[in-house]
Amino acid sequence: MGDRHSNLDYGRQEISRSIGGIITASSIYKTAAWGNVDQPDFYNQVIEIHSTFSPEDLLFHLLEIEKMAGRIRREKWGPRVLDIDILFYGDFILASENLTIPHPEISNRKFTLLPLVEIAPGFIHPITHKTINQMLLECRDDLAVEKLNRLNRDTQD
Repeated sequence: MGDRHSNLDYGRQEISRSIGGIITASSIYKTAAWGNVDQPDFYNQVIEIHSTFSPEDLLFHLLEIEKMAGRIRREKWGPRVLDIDILFYGDFILASENLTIPHPEISNRKFTLLPLVEIAPGFIHPITHKTINQMLLECRDDLAVEKLNRLNRDTQD
């Protein structure tokens, strides 16, 4: 919701300020809404960060950033200002009540795999033992995913 580029900028700035340095960031991609399709297109980006937080503490801080951005959780897959997921935590595997790492839906979501391929095509999923590039090639998600040109951001919103 709102100015999607600015919301992503805010998320990156707050992550860098309060969690850890950003190592690399993908381009921004526009995708038709997923889950609840009766809403504006989503903007997606993947970043790699360095943090000393545990996965659980990292999740806590990410949820705080979402709240500070104005996110209110009303419905699953509903419109939101900012949605930050932990996709991987190195090769760490975790399944708890509040958090699953790697994110369980990575292999089914082209809007996640395309930006991941851009920054880490050879990263090996610690459970499937497939590279991100392999996962993208096998992904059956047929939603259109468009890489946005930051120079033309006003025409893309």
